Amino acid sequence: MKRNLKSFVTFSTLAATAIAPVLLSADMASAKPTGTDANYIGAGVAAGVTNGGQNNDAATFGGNIQGRVTTSKAPVSLRGAVLFSDDTSAIMPIVSYDVPVTNNANVYVGAGYSFIEDDGQPTPLGNKNAPVVTVGAEAQFGRNIVVYGDTKLGIEAYEDSPASAVSIQAGAGYRF
Repeated sequence: MKRNLKSFVTFSTLAATAIAPVLLSADMASAKPTGTDANYIGAGVAAGVTNGGQNNDAATFGGNIQGRVTTSKAPVSLRGAVLFSDDTSAIMPIVSYDVPVTNNANVYVGAGYSFIEDDGQPTPLGNKNAPVVTVGAEAQFGRNIVVYGDTKLGIEAYEDSPASAVSIQAGAGYRF
């Protein structure tokens, strides 16, 4: 329980750090921001910041490929993420709730599941299949560029350990 509380506090702190710049840059004169409705695919870095306490549980640095498909009818998006290391990758389908904070930026919270390609091998988000929650921000620049950053929490995402995994992602995408 103590370890889960520590993971939750770490996750909350990292999420606040990722979201704060977007919230602080919001235009207060705008009555109701529209956010971004960009569908995109992007790539960037992924950094695991936790350790499960066993072999193959060390915090791992790698990359990410992320995408978003949304509709203008509801503030919900379907997201996909692949976090990879030298050894294997974690593939995540995620559903998110998007909140506009400026006319070109959203913050989001979502939930999904992480499927590890090779169980037991380290990824930035643990080494076994696990439920995932995410919180992040995305902003559109110009017509076709979207930058994003988020934090993912893999719940009990390490083999032979009750520890949860936390990973921070950042990247840039192309709007389609």
